Amino acid sequence: MTRPQPWPRQSFPYLHPTPTRWADNDVYGHINNVTYYAYFDTAVNALLLARGVLDIHSGATIGLVVETGCTYFAAASFPEVLHVGVRVAQLGNSSVRYELAVFQADNDTACAQGHFVHVYVDRETRRPVPLPANLRAVLEGLHGTSP
Repeated sequence: MTRPQPWPRQSFPYLHPTPTRWADNDVYGHINNVTYYAYFDTAVNALLLARGVLDIHSGATIGLVVETGCTYFAAASFPEVLHVGVRVAQLGNSSVRYELAVFQADNDTACAQGHFVHVYVDRETRRPVPLPANLRAVLEGLHGTSP
């Protein structure tokens, strides 16, 4: 298996500033691997909230994460402000595959990168539904450039 190369910062149309917290470090002195998934989730949902296409309290449609993965290249640690890049890699009828990358302030290549897939479902039935038009329009604007 060939190890992927870190993605460049400029290939992401959206960057979410993410301050690290004391609790993010593990006993080895760097951000624990599981924390990167929280950074990914926060960046995507903050973006969708800011663009007005996610109502976490009463929206009829919600996104459920059904797949996720991450590759690590360099250690980050508290205290740092990281930037999480978000781009859309694939857009389906009821799903979207996001590619995400974490950048340290002084580096234009990712210290960690990964993906997750949201399947959009009806809040009540939890059955897949087509992406709402306003959400699809935002997601279409998030196609980045692949390295």
